[in-house]
Amino acid sequence: MLERVAILSTGDELTSGRITDTNASYLADLMNQLGLDVVSVITVGDYPERLEWAWRTAMGLADVVISTGGLGPTADDLTTETIARLAGKKLLRDEASVAHIRRIFTANGRQMPENNLKQALFPQDAVIIANPIGTAPGFRLAVPQAAHVCHLVVLPGVPREMKPMMEESVVPWLVESRDPDQVLVNRTFQTYGISESGLDELVGGVVKPEEARVSFRASFPQISLRLAVRGQPQAAAAHLEELSARVLAKIGPYVYGEGDTTMEATVGRLLGERGLTLGVAESCTGGLIAHRLTNVPGSSKYLLSALVTYSNRAKIELLGVNPQTIEHHGAVSEQCVREMAAGVRRVTGADLAIATSGIAGPEGGTPEKPVGTVCFALDAATDSQARTHWMRGDREWVKLGASQLALDWLRRHLLGLPLSEPARR
Repeated sequence: MLERVAILSTGDELTSGRITDTNASYLADLMNQLGLDVVSVITVGDYPERLEWAWRTAMGLADVVISTGGLGPTADDLTTETIARLAGKKLLRDEASVAHIRRIFTANGRQMPENNLKQALFPQDAVIIANPIGTAPGFRLAVPQAAHVCHLVVLPGVPREMKPMMEESVVPWLVESRDPDQVLVNRTFQTYGISESGLDELVGGVVKPEEARVSFRASFPQISLRLAVRGQPQAAAAHLEELSARVLAKIGPYVYGEGDTTMEATVGRLLGERGLTLGVAESCTGGLIAHRLTNVPGSSKYLLSALVTYSNRAKIELLGVNPQTIEHHGAVSEQCVREMAAGVRRVTGADLAIATSGIAGPEGGTPEKPVGTVCFALDAATDSQARTHWMRGDREWVKLGASQLALDWLRRHLLGLPLSEPARR
Protein backbone atom coordinates (compact mmCIF):
# COMPACT_ATOMS: atom_id res chain seq x y z
CA MET A 1 0.00 0.00 0.00
CA LEU A 2 1.16 3.51 -0.77
CA GLU A 3 1.91 5.82 2.14
CA ARG A 4 5.12 7.85 1.63
CA VAL A 5 5.60 10.25 -1.28
CA ALA A 6 8.72 12.02 -2.55
CA ILE A 7 8.45 14.93 -4.99
CA LEU A 8 11.20 15.49 -7.51
CA SER A 9 11.48 18.64 -9.64
CA THR A 10 14.07 18.75 -12.41
CA GLY A 11 15.48 21.57 -14.49
CA ASP A 12 18.36 24.04 -14.56
CA GLU A 13 15.79 26.86 -14.62
CA LEU A 14 14.77 25.81 -11.08
CA THR A 15 18.22 25.40 -9.56
CA SER A 16 19.40 28.67 -11.11
CA GLY A 17 16.49 30.58 -9.58
CA ARG A 18 15.14 31.75 -12.93
CA ILE A 19 11.68 30.42 -12.13
CA THR A 20 9.90 29.41 -8.93
CA ASP A 21 8.99 25.78 -8.42
CA THR A 22 5.21 26.05 -8.06
CA ASN A 23 4.75 22.40 -9.12
CA ALA A 24 6.26 21.06 -5.90
CA SER A 25 4.03 23.16 -3.63
CA TYR A 26 0.95 22.16 -5.66
CA LEU A 27 1.84 18.47 -5.45
CA ALA A 28 2.73 18.59 -1.74
CA ASP A 29 -0.60 20.23 -0.91
CA LEU A 30 -2.46 17.69 -3.03
CA MET A 31 -0.70 14.76 -1.34
CA ASN A 32 -1.60 16.12 2.09
CA GLN A 33 -5.22 16.39 1.01
CA LEU A 34 -5.09 12.72 0.00
CA GLY A 35 -3.68 11.77 3.39
CA LEU A 36 -0.28 10.73 2.03
CA ASP A 37 2.96 11.56 3.82
CA VAL A 38 5.36 13.78 1.83
CA VAL A 39 8.79 12.67 3.06
CA SER A 40 10.96 14.77 0.75
CA VAL A 41 10.97 17.47 -1.93
CA ILE A 42 14.08 17.43 -4.13
CA THR A 43 15.04 19.94 -6.81
CA VAL A 44 17.87 19.00 -9.16
CA GLY A 45 19.46 20.32 -12.34
CA ASP A 46 19.77 18.63 -15.73
CA TYR A 47 23.01 16.70 -15.11
CA PRO A 48 23.05 12.89 -15.48
CA GLU A 49 24.97 12.18 -12.27
CA ARG A 50 22.83 14.60 -10.22
CA LEU A 51 19.63 13.18 -11.65
CA GLU A 52 20.74 9.65 -10.79
CA TRP A 53 21.53 10.71 -7.22
CA ALA A 54 18.15 12.44 -6.87
CA TRP A 55 16.20 9.46 -8.19
CA ARG A 56 18.11 6.93 -6.07
CA THR A 57 17.58 9.06 -2.96
CA ALA A 58 13.88 9.60 -3.62
CA MET A 59 13.22 5.92 -4.40
CA GLY A 60 14.96 4.90 -1.18
CA LEU A 61 12.74 7.18 0.88
CA ALA A 62 9.29 6.73 -0.61
CA ASP A 63 6.67 4.34 -1.94
CA VAL A 64 5.85 6.84 -4.70
CA VAL A 65 8.08 9.38 -6.43
CA ILE A 66 6.26 12.05 -8.42
CA SER A 67 8.53 13.98 -10.77
CA THR A 68 7.94 16.97 -13.01
CA GLY A 69 10.17 18.14 -15.84
CA GLY A 70 12.77 16.65 -18.16
CA LEU A 71 10.33 15.16 -20.72
CA GLY A 72 10.98 17.60 -23.55
CA PRO A 73 12.59 16.85 -26.92
CA THR A 74 15.95 18.57 -26.31
CA ALA A 75 19.31 17.12 -25.30
CA ASP A 76 19.05 18.36 -21.71
CA ASP A 77 15.74 16.53 -21.11
CA LEU A 78 17.13 13.44 -19.42
CA THR A 79 14.41 12.12 -17.11
CA THR A 80 13.17 9.17 -19.17
CA GLU A 81 16.59 7.79 -20.09
CA THR A 82 17.82 8.23 -16.50
CA ILE A 83 14.90 6.19 -15.15
CA ALA A 84 15.36 3.50 -17.80
CA ARG A 85 19.02 3.19 -16.88
CA LEU A 86 18.34 2.98 -13.12
CA ALA A 87 15.49 0.48 -13.60
CA GLY A 88 17.44 -1.65 -16.11
CA LYS A 89 14.73 -1.22 -18.73
CA LYS A 90 14.91 -0.80 -22.49
CA LEU A 91 13.38 2.30 -24.08
CA LEU A 92 10.53 1.42 -26.42
CA ARG A 93 8.68 3.68 -28.82
CA ASP A 94 4.91 3.98 -28.39
CA GLU A 95 3.28 4.49 -31.77
CA ALA A 96 0.05 5.88 -30.31
CA SER A 97 2.12 8.63 -28.69
CA VAL A 98 3.90 9.28 -31.98
CA ALA A 99 0.54 9.75 -33.69
CA HIS A 100 -0.64 12.09 -30.92
CA ILE A 101 2.47 14.25 -31.21
CA ARG A 102 2.12 14.46 -35.00
CA ARG A 103 -1.55 15.47 -34.66
CA ILE A 104 -0.66 18.36 -32.35
CA PHE A 105 1.88 19.75 -34.81
CA THR A 106 -0.51 19.31 -37.74
CA ALA A 107 -3.33 21.04 -35.85
CA ASN A 108 -1.02 24.00 -35.24
CA GLY A 109 0.06 24.12 -38.89
CA ARG A 110 3.70 23.33 -38.05
CA GLN A 111 6.15 20.72 -39.25
CA MET A 112 7.29 18.36 -36.52
CA PRO A 113 11.07 18.25 -35.86
CA GLU A 114 12.26 14.66 -35.67
CA ASN A 115 13.67 15.13 -32.17
CA ASN A 116 10.10 15.30 -30.86
CA LEU A 117 9.88 11.53 -31.37
CA LYS A 118 12.08 11.28 -28.28
CA GLN A 119 8.93 12.11 -26.31
CA ALA A 120 7.33 8.85 -27.49
CA LEU A 121 10.05 6.70 -25.85
CA PHE A 122 9.14 4.97 -22.58
CA PRO A 123 10.82 2.41 -20.32
CA GLN A 124 9.63 -1.14 -20.94
CA ASP A 125 6.55 -2.04 -18.77
CA ALA A 126 5.69 1.64 -18.19
CA VAL A 127 2.02 2.68 -18.04
CA ILE A 128 1.61 5.74 -20.26
CA ILE A 129 -0.23 8.78 -18.86
CA ALA A 130 -1.88 10.70 -21.71
CA ASN A 131 -1.21 14.40 -22.12
CA PRO A 132 -4.23 15.84 -23.95
CA ILE A 133 -2.73 19.33 -24.18
CA GLY A 134 0.98 18.95 -24.97
CA THR A 135 3.45 16.73 -26.77
CA ALA A 136 5.01 15.11 -23.66
CA PRO A 137 3.06 12.13 -22.29
CA GLY A 138 3.89 10.97 -18.79
CA PHE A 139 4.21 7.46 -17.42
CA ARG A 140 4.13 5.24 -14.33
CA LEU A 141 6.68 2.55 -13.59
CA ALA A 142 7.11 0.16 -10.65
CA VAL A 143 10.76 -0.28 -9.66
CA PRO A 144 11.73 -2.88 -6.99
CA GLN A 145 13.97 -1.62 -4.19
CA ALA A 146 15.76 -3.55 -1.44
CA ALA A 147 12.84 -3.42 1.01
CA HIS A 148 9.90 -2.18 -1.05
CA VAL A 149 8.55 -1.49 -4.53
CA CYS A 150 8.73 2.18 -5.51
CA HIS A 151 6.23 3.53 -8.01
CA LEU A 152 7.53 6.32 -10.24
CA VAL A 153 5.08 8.87 -11.61
CA VAL A 154 6.70 10.99 -14.31
CA LEU A 155 4.96 14.13 -15.58
CA PRO A 156 5.88 17.14 -17.74
CA GLY A 157 6.98 20.33 -16.01
CA VAL A 158 4.52 22.72 -17.67
CA PRO A 159 1.88 23.33 -14.95
CA ARG A 160 -1.08 23.66 -17.32
CA GLU A 161 -0.22 20.22 -18.72
CA MET A 162 0.87 18.56 -15.50
CA LYS A 163 -2.12 19.48 -13.32
CA PRO A 164 -4.88 17.94 -15.52
CA MET A 165 -2.79 14.79 -15.95
CA MET A 166 -2.30 14.59 -12.18
CA GLU A 167 -5.93 15.17 -11.29
CA GLU A 168 -7.51 13.06 -14.03
CA SER A 169 -5.11 10.10 -14.18
CA VAL A 170 -2.75 9.98 -11.20
CA VAL A 171 -5.01 10.94 -8.29
CA PRO A 172 -7.58 8.15 -8.98
CA TRP A 173 -4.71 5.63 -9.09
CA LEU A 174 -3.25 6.96 -5.82
CA VAL A 175 -6.64 6.79 -4.08
CA GLU A 176 -7.12 3.22 -5.26
CA SER A 177 -3.60 2.18 -4.26
CA ARG A 178 -3.25 3.74 -0.81
CA ASP A 179 -4.00 1.85 2.40
CA PRO A 180 -7.72 2.39 3.10
CA ASP A 181 -7.16 1.66 6.80
CA GLN A 182 -4.46 4.33 7.24
CA VAL A 183 -5.01 7.99 6.46
CA LEU A 184 -3.23 11.21 7.37
CA VAL A 185 -5.65 13.90 8.55
CA ASN A 186 -4.53 17.39 9.43
CA ARG A 187 -5.73 20.74 10.70
CA THR A 188 -3.98 24.08 10.33
CA PHE A 189 -4.45 27.09 12.61
CA GLN A 190 -3.48 30.56 11.40
CA THR A 191 -2.17 32.75 14.22
CA TYR A 192 -1.08 36.34 14.71
CA GLY A 193 0.37 38.30 17.62
CA ILE A 194 2.77 35.67 18.93
CA SER A 195 6.24 34.55 17.82
CA GLU A 196 7.00 31.09 16.47
CA SER A 197 9.02 30.27 19.58
CA GLY A 198 6.24 31.61 21.80
CA LEU A 199 3.72 29.44 19.98
CA ASP A 200 5.94 26.41 20.38
CA GLU A 201 6.32 27.13 24.09
CA LEU A 202 2.55 27.45 24.58
CA VAL A 203 1.77 24.07 23.03
CA GLY A 204 4.82 22.29 24.44
CA GLY A 205 3.70 19.08 26.14
CA VAL A 206 0.08 19.52 25.02
CA VAL A 207 0.48 17.00 22.19
CA LYS A 208 2.81 14.03 22.62
CA PRO A 209 5.04 13.10 19.63
CA GLU A 210 3.39 9.69 19.35
CA GLU A 211 -0.07 11.28 19.17
CA ALA A 212 0.48 13.68 16.27
CA ARG A 213 3.02 15.70 14.39
CA VAL A 214 3.04 19.40 15.28
CA SER A 215 4.72 21.70 12.78
CA PHE A 216 5.05 25.46 12.38
CA ARG A 217 5.36 27.74 9.36
CA ALA A 218 6.37 31.36 9.74
CA SER A 219 5.21 33.45 6.78
CA PHE A 220 5.20 37.12 7.75
CA PRO A 221 2.98 38.46 9.14
CA GLN A 222 1.30 35.27 10.38
CA ILE A 223 2.44 31.90 11.75
CA SER A 224 0.70 28.61 11.01
CA LEU A 225 0.47 25.67 13.39
CA ARG A 226 -0.39 22.33 11.80
CA LEU A 227 -1.52 19.12 13.49
CA ALA A 228 -1.25 15.85 11.55
CA VAL A 229 -2.64 12.54 12.80
CA ARG A 230 -2.24 9.15 11.14
CA GLY A 231 -4.53 6.19 11.74
CA GLN A 232 -7.78 4.56 10.75
CA PRO A 233 -10.08 7.17 9.16
CA GLN A 234 -12.75 7.42 11.87
CA ALA A 235 -10.35 7.12 14.80
CA ALA A 236 -7.86 9.57 13.29
CA ALA A 237 -10.58 12.18 12.68
CA ALA A 238 -11.85 11.85 16.26
CA HIS A 239 -8.33 12.05 17.68
CA LEU A 240 -7.59 15.14 15.59
CA GLU A 241 -10.66 16.87 17.02
CA GLU A 242 -9.58 16.05 20.55
CA LEU A 243 -6.03 17.30 20.00
CA SER A 244 -7.32 20.44 18.26
CA ALA A 245 -9.43 21.27 21.30
CA ARG A 246 -6.37 20.91 23.53
CA VAL A 247 -4.30 23.17 21.33
CA LEU A 248 -7.03 25.79 20.96
CA ALA A 249 -7.37 25.95 24.74
CA LYS A 250 -3.77 27.20 24.80
CA ILE A 251 -3.53 29.41 21.72
CA GLY A 252 -7.16 30.42 21.09
CA PRO A 253 -6.76 34.23 21.43
CA TYR A 254 -4.04 34.20 18.76
CA VAL A 255 -5.94 32.05 16.26
CA TYR A 256 -7.74 34.05 13.60
CA GLY A 257 -8.71 31.21 11.29
CA GLU A 258 -8.12 27.72 9.97
CA GLY A 259 -6.79 26.29 6.74
CA ASP A 260 -5.72 28.88 4.15
CA THR A 261 -7.96 31.68 5.40
CA THR A 262 -6.62 35.23 5.64
CA MET A 263 -7.03 37.86 8.33
CA GLU A 264 -9.08 40.02 5.95
CA ALA A 265 -11.44 37.12 5.21
CA THR A 266 -11.94 36.57 8.93
CA VAL A 267 -12.67 40.26 9.52
CA GLY A 268 -15.09 40.31 6.59
CA ARG A 269 -16.93 37.27 7.89
CA LEU A 270 -17.28 38.79 11.37
CA LEU A 271 -18.52 42.12 10.00
CA GLY A 272 -21.04 40.31 7.80
CA GLU A 273 -22.29 38.09 10.63
CA ARG A 274 -22.85 41.12 12.84
CA GLY A 275 -24.30 43.31 10.11
CA LEU A 276 -21.77 46.08 10.77
CA THR A 277 -20.13 48.52 8.37
CA LEU A 278 -16.59 49.87 8.27
CA GLY A 279 -14.73 53.02 7.28
CA VAL A 280 -10.93 53.12 6.84
CA ALA A 281 -8.54 56.07 7.02
CA GLU A 282 -4.95 55.29 6.01
CA SER A 283 -1.76 57.27 5.88
CA CYS A 284 1.45 55.19 6.05
CA THR A 285 -0.28 51.99 4.87
CA GLY A 286 -1.26 53.78 1.66
CA GLY A 287 -4.50 51.89 1.00
CA LEU A 288 -3.13 48.42 1.82
CA ILE A 289 -5.81 47.74 4.45
CA ALA A 290 -8.55 48.62 1.96
CA HIS A 291 -6.83 46.59 -0.76
CA ARG A 292 -6.77 43.51 1.43
CA LEU A 293 -10.37 43.96 2.54
CA THR A 294 -11.58 44.32 -1.05
CA ASN A 295 -9.75 41.13 -2.05
CA VAL A 296 -12.54 39.33 -0.23
CA PRO A 297 -15.65 38.72 -2.39
CA GLY A 298 -18.71 40.47 -0.99
CA SER A 299 -16.72 43.17 0.81
CA SER A 300 -19.05 45.87 -0.58
CA LYS A 301 -21.61 44.75 2.01
CA TYR A 302 -19.52 46.07 4.89
CA LEU A 303 -16.77 48.37 3.58
CA LEU A 304 -18.37 51.76 2.99
CA SER A 305 -15.30 53.86 2.16
CA ALA A 306 -11.53 53.96 2.49
CA LEU A 307 -9.61 57.23 2.38
CA VAL A 308 -5.85 57.45 1.87
CA THR A 309 -5.12 60.75 3.60
CA TYR A 310 -1.37 60.81 3.09
CA SER A 311 -0.80 64.54 3.48
CA ASN A 312 -1.61 66.67 6.51
CA ARG A 313 -3.91 68.76 4.32
CA ALA A 314 -5.92 65.68 3.37
CA LYS A 315 -6.24 64.69 7.01
CA ILE A 316 -7.56 68.14 7.87
CA GLU A 317 -9.85 68.71 4.87
CA LEU A 318 -11.24 65.20 4.34
CA LEU A 319 -11.33 63.84 7.88
CA GLY A 320 -11.67 66.99 9.94
CA VAL A 321 -8.47 66.53 11.92
CA ASN A 322 -7.79 69.66 13.97
CA PRO A 323 -4.70 71.52 12.60
CA GLN A 324 -3.65 72.22 16.19
CA THR A 325 -3.50 68.47 16.83
CA ILE A 326 -0.97 68.00 14.03
CA GLU A 327 0.98 71.12 15.05
CA HIS A 328 1.28 70.09 18.71
CA HIS A 329 1.52 66.28 18.42
CA GLY A 330 2.44 65.57 14.80
CA ALA A 331 0.65 63.54 12.14
CA VAL A 332 2.20 60.37 13.59
CA SER A 333 0.53 60.50 16.97
CA GLU A 334 -2.25 58.78 18.85
CA GLN A 335 -4.11 62.09 19.03
CA CYS A 336 -4.05 62.44 15.24
CA VAL A 337 -5.13 58.87 14.42
CA ARG A 338 -7.90 59.07 16.99
CA GLU A 339 -9.31 62.08 15.12
CA MET A 340 -8.73 60.36 11.77
CA ALA A 341 -10.78 57.32 12.87
CA ALA A 342 -13.56 59.48 14.31
CA GLY A 343 -13.55 61.59 11.14
CA VAL A 344 -13.86 58.70 8.69
CA ARG A 345 -16.62 57.13 10.78
CA ARG A 346 -18.46 60.45 10.80
CA VAL A 347 -18.17 61.19 7.07
CA THR A 348 -19.05 57.63 5.99
CA GLY A 349 -21.68 56.85 8.59
CA ALA A 350 -19.93 53.53 9.33
CA ASP A 351 -20.43 51.56 12.54
CA LEU A 352 -16.68 51.07 12.95
CA ALA A 353 -13.55 52.84 11.75
CA ILE A 354 -9.83 52.05 11.77
CA ALA A 355 -7.01 54.51 11.11
CA THR A 356 -3.22 54.37 10.70
CA SER A 357 -0.43 56.92 10.52
CA GLY A 358 3.28 56.16 10.79
CA ILE A 359 6.84 56.29 9.48
CA ALA A 360 7.48 53.43 7.04
CA GLY A 361 11.04 54.55 6.22
CA PRO A 362 13.73 54.27 5.25
CA GLU A 363 13.89 58.00 6.06
CA GLY A 364 11.81 60.34 8.20
CA GLY A 365 12.49 58.85 11.62
CA THR A 366 13.59 60.76 14.71
CA PRO A 367 14.92 59.62 18.10
CA GLU A 368 11.42 60.11 19.55
CA LYS A 369 9.64 58.55 16.56
CA PRO A 370 12.02 56.16 14.78
CA VAL A 371 11.31 54.42 11.48
CA GLY A 372 8.68 51.77 12.11
CA THR A 373 6.60 53.90 14.47
CA VAL A 374 2.92 53.42 13.59
CA CYS A 375 -0.09 54.81 15.41
CA PHE A 376 -3.43 53.01 15.25
CA ALA A 377 -6.92 54.04 16.27
CA LEU A 378 -10.24 52.22 16.35
CA ASP A 379 -13.46 54.18 16.70
CA ALA A 380 -16.93 52.84 17.47
CA ALA A 381 -20.09 54.25 19.03
CA THR A 382 -19.16 52.86 22.46
CA ASP A 383 -15.39 52.69 22.24
CA SER A 384 -12.41 54.69 20.99
CA GLN A 385 -8.85 53.48 21.41
CA ALA A 386 -5.48 54.58 20.08
CA ARG A 387 -2.03 53.08 20.59
CA THR A 388 1.47 53.27 19.15
CA HIS A 389 3.31 50.20 17.88
CA TRP A 390 6.84 49.83 16.57
CA MET A 391 7.08 47.66 13.46
CA ARG A 392 10.32 46.01 12.39
CA GLY A 393 11.68 45.56 8.89
CA ASP A 394 11.94 47.55 5.69
CA ARG A 395 9.25 49.81 4.22
CA GLU A 396 7.25 46.94 2.74
CA TRP A 397 7.32 44.97 6.00
CA VAL A 398 6.27 48.00 8.05
CA LYS A 399 3.27 48.57 5.78
CA LEU A 400 2.29 44.90 5.68
CA GLY A 401 2.77 44.45 9.41
CA ALA A 402 0.74 47.58 10.14
CA SER A 403 -2.11 46.42 7.88
CA GLN A 404 -2.17 43.03 9.63
CA LEU A 405 -2.25 44.60 13.07
CA ALA A 406 -5.04 46.99 12.06
CA LEU A 407 -7.12 44.08 10.77
CA ASP A 408 -6.39 42.11 13.94
CA TRP A 409 -7.64 45.07 16.00
CA LEU A 410 -10.91 44.85 14.11
CA ARG A 411 -11.08 41.09 14.65
CA ARG A 412 -10.42 41.44 18.37
CA HIS A 413 -12.96 44.24 18.77
CA LEU A 414 -15.63 42.22 16.97
CA LEU A 415 -14.94 39.20 19.19
CA GLY A 416 -14.82 41.23 22.39
CA LEU A 417 -11.12 40.48 22.95
CA PRO A 418 -8.66 43.05 24.33
CA LEU A 419 -6.61 44.88 21.71
CA SER A 420 -2.95 43.92 21.42
CA GLU A 421 -0.57 45.83 23.65
CA PRO A 422 2.40 47.58 21.98
CA ALA A 423 5.80 45.92 22.31
CA ARG A 424 8.71 47.89 23.72
CA ARG A 425 10.77 49.87 21.25
